[in-house]
Amino acid sequence: MRSELSQLPASDAGDPLNGRKLKVGIISPYSFETPGGVQFHIRDFAKQLIARGHDVEVLAPGRRTHDMPLWVQTTGSSFAIPYNGSVANLSYFGWVGSVTRRWIKQGHFDIVHLHEPEVPSISHKPLIPGFEPCPYVATFHASFDTYPLALRCTQFYLRSYLSNIKSAICVSDAAMDTASHYLDPSTDISVIPNGICTSAYATASTKDEWLGTSTSPTIGFLGRMGEERKGFAVFARAASLILKRFPQARFLCVGDGEHDGRKILASVSEELIAHTEFLGRISEEDKASFYKSLTVYVAPQTGGESFGIVLAEAMAAGCATVASDLKAFQAVSRQGKAATLFTNGDAQDCARAITELIEDDGARARLCAEGEARARDYDWSRVTSSVLSVYTDVLNAPKEGHRFTRQRHIV
Repeated sequence: MRSELSQLPASDAGDPLNGRKLKVGIISPYSFETPGGVQFHIRDFAKQLIARGHDVEVLAPGRRTHDMPLWVQTTGSSFAIPYNGSVANLSYFGWVGSVTRRWIKQGHFDIVHLHEPEVPSISHKPLIPGFEPCPYVATFHASFDTYPLALRCTQFYLRSYLSNIKSAICVSDAAMDTASHYLDPSTDISVIPNGICTSAYATASTKDEWLGTSTSPTIGFLGRMGEERKGFAVFARAASLILKRFPQARFLCVGDGEHDGRKILASVSEELIAHTEFLGRISEEDKASFYKSLTVYVAPQTGGESFGIVLAEAMAAGCATVASDLKAFQAVSRQGKAATLFTNGDAQDCARAITELIEDDGARARLCAEGEARARDYDWSRVTSSVLSVYTDVLNAPKEGHRFTRQRHIV
């Protein structure tokens, strides 16, 4: 049985551990060699814990790179497979199971936090029967528009294998809908979203080269342009319609896939290429300035989104945001109050929403204010305290015979 709380108690905004410092092991299923939402979440959460005085180590597939923190260790190898409309770099076969379990035993952790343990990678490996040197907490990020056949076929196996997890965290209701298929029904579930550093976005400076004007607005996209579910094709079709109303509009695109992006633009209209600037990968500081400088930010994703971190980031920067009406985006935007929603996949509706905001300064200012207020719900200070509340419950629970019977939401 699960009961539901609409919000975590106010005490969660402080220190649920009352000064106790933990040694926390975090396991990523995905390599840190390539960027991704789960990896960024783990990195930023680990930094939050370290800033609060906790001892943190992270284990991830793949090889070390020069920019990895010393507290990140790797298995030395990984392989790439298509997963949820993207490509994931995992590590699963051979000796990685024993390496992962040895890392846990040698770490003497108070708690081990697994991410996506349903994925065939190293975060799956500690859950073998009889191996439980410390309590396990797991975060589930994935959301699927159609529940995959592979998960359907392994659902009963996963339900048994994941039963060692003391408490589960889902980053959204959409992620919980997916995870509930393979989690034991008695597992404690908390819906705690991804976090952002709202102050970094709110205080970001603008860049003159990215600023728009009333006649030459700048409209932004961030994501992998060659990945269909990121919706760049929708963005391109909407851009061609926007140019009819604003012939001097500029479209700024951040992320990998310029070659794919140019092909998509050319398939819609050759004219678009002259109005589009590809910025590639940019730093975190520049990303905040990017949002801050835009007239409108667009999130045209067509599916496979469990949360919507880009919406929260753009809103925190005070940027008017337009997004497809995916379930996860509806939740982050408070059903369209903090970001304007358009019909998923409908470029004409997307263009309409963008054009109306460009033409109405008052409406755009009101949307920006709503977005900034909503983004504060996702500040890392609150999210970290909420995760520590889960840790506290798990560490304080009786060792035998205890099952939580609640489901809670941070927002």
